[in-house]
Amino acid sequence: MKFHEMKIEQVEKALETDFSSGLSQEEVKKRIDQYGLNELEEGEKQSALLLFFSQFKDFMVLVLLAATLISGLLGEYIDAIAIIAIVIINGFLGFFQERRAEKSLQALKELSAPQVSALRDGQWIKIPSKEIVVGDILKFSSGDRIGADVRVIESKSLEIEESALTGESVPVAKHIDSLTNPNPGIGDMENIAFMGTMVTRGSGIGVVMATGMKTAMGQIADLLQSAQSQDTPLQRRLEQLGKILITVALLLTVLVVVVGVLRGHDLYEMFLAGVSLAVAAIPEGLPAIVTVALSLGVQKMIRQNAIVRKLPAVETLGCASVICSDKTGTMTQNKMTVTHLWSGGQTWTVDGVGYEPQGQFYRDDRTVQPKDEKALQQMLIFGMLCNHSDLVIKDDEFTLDGDPTEGALLVSAMKAGFERTKLLDEFTIVNEFPFDSARKMMSVHVKDKQGRHFIITKGAPDVILGISESILWDGRTQYLNRDSQNKVQDAINGLASQALRTIAIAFKPISTNTVILSEQEAEKQLTFIGVQGMIDPPRPEVKDAVKECKEAGIKTVMITGDHVITAKAIASQLGILTKKSKVLDGKALSNMSVEELEEIVDDVSVFARVSPEHKLKIVKALQNRGHIVAMTGDGVNDAPAIKAADIGVSMGITGTDVAKEASALILLDDNFATIKAAIKEGRNIYENIRKFVRYLLASNVGEILVMLFAMILALPLPLVPIQILWVNLVTDGLPAMALGLDRPEENVMKRNPRSPNEGVFSRGLGWKVVSRGFLIGIVTLLSFMIVYGNDPSKLQYAQTVAFATLVMAQLIHVFDCRSEKSVLSRNPFGNPYLVWAVISSLLLMLVVIYYPPLQPIFHTLPILAKDWLLIVGLSSIPTFLLAGTFLLRKTK
Repeated sequence: MKFHEMKIEQVEKALETDFSSGLSQEEVKKRIDQYGLNELEEGEKQSALLLFFSQFKDFMVLVLLAATLISGLLGEYIDAIAIIAIVIINGFLGFFQERRAEKSLQALKELSAPQVSALRDGQWIKIPSKEIVVGDILKFSSGDRIGADVRVIESKSLEIEESALTGESVPVAKHIDSLTNPNPGIGDMENIAFMGTMVTRGSGIGVVMATGMKTAMGQIADLLQSAQSQDTPLQRRLEQLGKILITVALLLTVLVVVVGVLRGHDLYEMFLAGVSLAVAAIPEGLPAIVTVALSLGVQKMIRQNAIVRKLPAVETLGCASVICSDKTGTMTQNKMTVTHLWSGGQTWTVDGVGYEPQGQFYRDDRTVQPKDEKALQQMLIFGMLCNHSDLVIKDDEFTLDGDPTEGALLVSAMKAGFERTKLLDEFTIVNEFPFDSARKMMSVHVKDKQGRHFIITKGAPDVILGISESILWDGRTQYLNRDSQNKVQDAINGLASQALRTIAIAFKPISTNTVILSEQEAEKQLTFIGVQGMIDPPRPEVKDAVKECKEAGIKTVMITGDHVITAKAIASQLGILTKKSKVLDGKALSNMSVEELEEIVDDVSVFARVSPEHKLKIVKALQNRGHIVAMTGDGVNDAPAIKAADIGVSMGITGTDVAKEASALILLDDNFATIKAAIKEGRNIYENIRKFVRYLLASNVGEILVMLFAMILALPLPLVPIQILWVNLVTDGLPAMALGLDRPEENVMKRNPRSPNEGVFSRGLGWKVVSRGFLIGIVTLLSFMIVYGNDPSKLQYAQTVAFATLVMAQLIHVFDCRSEKSVLSRNPFGNPYLVWAVISSLLLMLVVIYYPPLQPIFHTLPILAKDWLLIVGLSSIPTFLLAGTFLLRKTK
């Protein structure tokens, strides 16, 4: 039998403790030795040094290190230093990002109460929470954080806010009775208080049943440690690209050496030539430019209310195929709001958003004045009087101080124009009988200015109905017969079917001489006034965001700890739940393996009453189906799934530190609609990465072919390694970065997400790289052959002309990379950053050619004016020849 199923005396016996005196110090020492301290354990930490060196395991980094070795063998030490600098910068970026991620568990540990009140040797004393042991008796009251998992043995209007564990903000009333359900979810364990949760009302005493890693919070900590972060699609594609490049480089090196030796060249000379070709094959600046492009994307995201903690997340969000979103606070406002009111057969609706006390009342779709509707007016006034909550203005926004349910009643009355301060001038509260989870109601004894006395009661409708003997109907009090009881029950069921949480209001007049000493005397023979129905409403902008995600081929899945009815209602309003989609609850999930869930997970749009383990299971099932999963959430309960998802998204306002530290993206406004904007930005960033990968690789193919064809034709090297490196790192770098700032295409959110298995060269990119690169290589070689052929003694001058032709051909080609179609399909001046980058690269090229101190380093000579005509003419061919071909196809 589990502790929540046991009666109090059974719990005392099972835990071998004494509720009247607590544990002795000797027994505490024994139990600390047996169970350990009440702390969350940390997994084995990697040292900072090992963490730093682990950044260099990436395949592309190994390629760069190989390029460093090659440059050193060639004696090109400047090249080697430049490559090493890039590698180290990238290493530090990865190191600092991972160090920040290690804070997740520390943030989780801080949720534990620092000190608690424990009964030891018959005395209540304050002890550090880490010294709590199983069997300890703890006392807690409003504002206290629970120090361990406890079975409640005494409850006085005790309510505990468990959103850190369940994701639901409505406090849970706690009682001492045993539960009949053998496997309830965390949100249904009404006789258990969990470590890290907060007492919002009342007080209680509990006996500790679990400490440290055995607690519900500890189990989450264990999940957080064991959850594996996924490599992003971008990281996988760059690794794939690195393997392709190193393979090409090795094959070309071998090819050149073999061809050269067969043609009678010296083996050592051919080896150095082959190594030069390998240097040309490796785009040394690619990792740096990808990092810079993602960083620029991060700046854009901040302006869209999203903070990116891990750079690759920018691109990954762009290929998400499923968004698993928490309901409360993400899709909804996390503000309980009254939307329907019922009394005496009449139903009113009220609009308005959140805690803003502005809204109109309607009956039969017509606006009404609440003060003209007697029953409605009485229900609103009495709901405001039997209430402890208050609205405060903070940063020009209304926020609630108190219980969310009471806050909803308060705001509904304020929308009707009532004010508590004015009501308290009219009514005096004589006595109060606080809410109790056993009674499920609260009552106040009030007196008006005429000296009349009333009992006002609010609580669970079925309970209030059971203690009422009359009802307000058509403005008159009449006997509550079976027929009217059925009508009330139908009204309650109708509101509940709309996922509304219902609170009933009742009253009874009492004579001036009557002395009410207990709630039993107060809460009987009441007159039932009516019911207020409330819900945590959806954010208005989320519906459009869900629709846009659907148009972009992205499925939105709601995952919530709330009840199935509520989850279905909200999901239907937001367009998440359709006729074909399914709803799955936590109970069904518990009985499924990940493999079984995989079979149906594509058909499920709503998961209700879920636990942290369930969220992790859902994410894994979706990933096993080939989805790129974005997981959003704000509570501690979301952190393991956030970490395991392809991209974790946390809430900046309501999110716990644990969720934030486990995530890759933080939404500053806690708004699901911001995810849609982030997806659009992510897609555009990926397209921009494709653009500059296309640009850089086409340039490198041109360099490779220049060198290869020269070897085959037994010509001298048209380019020296330092010139190749200059083109790869500097001349190509600025335009590539500018491509990373290109504006999105109009249809970016009308396309389906790209497949996570999509290769680097998909959608014709490989052909574009090879064809443009081939032409760039040919024109560069032609310029070299023309100048060298005219005067073989001017080898360095011919190499300078070839260098200039290569740079110019690439700078013209960069405008072609802005479009999947042709250079003529987009305004070439539509990206001002690119225009300035091309001008800057052109100037840098001229400095290298004409500035005397740099000429010996880069093996250049000043180019004569007549040769510039040759350079410009030849370098224009690759781009405009293919543009002309595109136009011909278009006109046919």
